[in-house]
Amino acid sequence: MATEDKNRATAAAILPLVGGAANVASIAHCMTRLRLGLHDRSLVDDEALKALPAVMGVVEDDTYQIVLGPGTVARVTPEFEHLVEEGREAAPAPAAASTASSAPAVSAEELAAQGAAIKAQQKAKNTTPFKLFLRRIANIFVPLIPALIGCGIIAGLNGLLVNLEWLPAVTPALAAMASGFMALIAVFVGYNTAKEFGGTPILGGAVAAIIVFPGVANIDAFGQTLSPGQGGVLGALGAAVLAVYVEKWCRRWVPEALDVLVTPTLTVLISGLATIFGLMYVAGEISSAIGTFADWLLSNGGAGAGFVLGGLFLPLVMLGLHQALIPIHTTLIEQQGYTVLLPILAMAGAGQVGAAMAVYVRLPRNESIRRTIKSALPAGLLGVGEPLIYGVSLPLGRPFVTACVGGAFGGGFVGLFHQLGDTVGSTAIGPSGWALFPLLDGDHGLGSTLAIYAGGLLAGYVAGFLATYFFGFGKDLLTEFNVSQEPAPSTIAATGGTPRETTPGGPDSGDTDPGSPQEAPVRV
Repeated sequence: MATEDKNRATAAAILPLVGGAANVASIAHCMTRLRLGLHDRSLVDDEALKALPAVMGVVEDDTYQIVLGPGTVARVTPEFEHLVEEGREAAPAPAAASTASSAPAVSAEELAAQGAAIKAQQKAKNTTPFKLFLRRIANIFVPLIPALIGCGIIAGLNGLLVNLEWLPAVTPALAAMASGFMALIAVFVGYNTAKEFGGTPILGGAVAAIIVFPGVANIDAFGQTLSPGQGGVLGALGAAVLAVYVEKWCRRWVPEALDVLVTPTLTVLISGLATIFGLMYVAGEISSAIGTFADWLLSNGGAGAGFVLGGLFLPLVMLGLHQALIPIHTTLIEQQGYTVLLPILAMAGAGQVGAAMAVYVRLPRNESIRRTIKSALPAGLLGVGEPLIYGVSLPLGRPFVTACVGGAFGGGFVGLFHQLGDTVGSTAIGPSGWALFPLLDGDHGLGSTLAIYAGGLLAGYVAGFLATYFFGFGKDLLTEFNVSQEPAPSTIAATGGTPRETTPGGPDSGDTDPGSPQEAPVRV
């Protein structure tokens, strides 16, 4: 009950600061963020929102995103939706913007200004047609992540019980729970694809269901017999997109009197035939090529491939290109039971943590930045790196680069063991950092898999720390930021007499964007 009251209080505190119920056009959430469509962006009080204890930060993208963290956002969102419904019935007036002001330390001002400039640049870069397309792809797969995580953890638990030969009467049931969703994931992808591209979701799911229907084993295409599931999520994606275009064509040309009968029939018939006699084969070849290439890359490239992947992941996030990896991860999980890429890419977060620790040590007099790091570090260890990236390393400049170096060494460590024949994979996408441990799987036993991943994290922490400590600060930057700053009297008064500085990227920050300008949760 106390937790429910806390979530309700958080929702109640957020609502007036986004302009009230009348200003909310849509509500959704991902792994870490409450995503709001707003009628009037000017009614939002960013400063007051970031000062709320439960709010880790805000991100302005195609929707207004409030970072609440994993777990919390799923509990706050229903309370927020309920309050919005009540507020619309009562038609409340939009809340006025807060007049409270704060006087951040010089270091926080500089970081905030640079962070704001970076955010503006990235927002402009991420509105290209290609990146908008990638965002739509991410919107298809992100809603599937909770099921992937849940089923992945159950699969890991089942594998552990099977290896230990415990509870043999229970393991078949756990196997069914873990595999049921993956057996039908193509249907969910088709449903979400049609929804995202403006078609009827159930028709997208119906066409995608053809791919996993056992009866396709009786059909020959391109000189070979089809297999149930051939083409996987990529085939489902293509089939549903085709279904949307067929449906829209039918809506334009079929008379209204016949629309309810003819349009669904033609949509399933035309796109279904194209799926069976074209898309399943083509998508199957592409899916097989993805799996083969991933194995070849790490088996032959080893440490070098891991070094490059781990080092480049954070820049990919900044460019918005990381979203293209989501269907690749899903395809690998569908084919092999786990994705070998995610544990390597997760090392980018380890480098970020190591870099933040070095910043903490190198700036002993700057309580503003140190407080930000202390508050954001637990989330960073669990794979939520946004507060550290946008609140500390990226605005500072060099520490972002040295964090990438840490990620490269962590990725190289994991890649080296893959080349030596000890594969480490993740049975789901979404979590990272320490949160990825329950989802790990491999081909040489759970103990070996866990040890290699832990070793990669340690390598990332150490390399990120050392690179940042020795190369992350120039003399001028160190002189500028390693100074003691006291909170302004106005800030103390605004927090009820408790000295709280406005810190870059922390819950009291008014200017720093702690999240990625892209999709959904970037967990690194």
